[in-house]
Amino acid sequence: MKRRVKKNKQNGNPKWMTTYADMITLILVFFILLFSMSQINLDKFEAIAESFRNRMVLDFYPSAVENKHPTEQTKMKENGEMGNEFEIPDENSLELAEDEINKEKEKGLEELKEEIDEYLEENDLGDIISATQSERGVVLILEEQLLFETSQAEILDGAKPFLSKVGTLLENIPNFVKVEGHTDNRQISTFRYPSNWELSAARAGSVIRYVIDHTPSLDPKRFTAVAYGETRPVVPNDSEENWSKNRRVEIVILDPEYGNSTKKEPL
Repeated sequence: MKRRVKKNKQNGNPKWMTTYADMITLILVFFILLFSMSQINLDKFEAIAESFRNRMVLDFYPSAVENKHPTEQTKMKENGEMGNEFEIPDENSLELAEDEINKEKEKGLEELKEEIDEYLEENDLGDIISATQSERGVVLILEEQLLFETSQAEILDGAKPFLSKVGTLLENIPNFVKVEGHTDNRQISTFRYPSNWELSAARAGSVIRYVIDHTPSLDPKRFTAVAYGETRPVVPNDSEENWSKNRRVEIVILDPEYGNSTKKEPL
């Protein structure tokens, strides 16, 4: 009769279970690592993206992270709160800005014309100075008898208060100024002024020099002197009265639209 041998029972889980558990644990750790690497701190990422968005290299690229509140972002763009200091404005924006500047300059010309009219009326200068507004801008026509002695180009004392007033008014607007010298058709031939060209040029230059010297804040680059001699009469040169009208200096405070256009002045 065979003796039965009693087998000792193993305590705990079977050995294969330990290996399986280790494998599952490693797989779990692996997926946890993958999951942790796939997570992004949205707040930090948005801060980094915003810092790059303020650089020209990324001006036209949207953020890779969708905004949590897209409607708020749209409102901010409409209000200009998200403006980029490096952003290049488009052509429409530049045109609108230029139109606004030109409107302000035109408004300044109208106000200047009104002030000059008041000054002429108060000082009874309407007979020898006229102020008109044309496509060129505000044109001040000063006859010779106010400004100069015959065949001379030194400013008379009687003209100095008005020229000082013109300088003061020009301080309030940025427009360019063109000063034109004109004579009648009677020729001059002196050592100082061999012809009407030299005389008309000297008279235009004298007016500019006086205005700038007595209004130091004016930029000389705004002024241009032009000599026309007898080539642009306003009336026929057939009488003493008409000769007097043709001997004149015109101060043209240029309209910005006229200065930027391709129009040519009539001959």
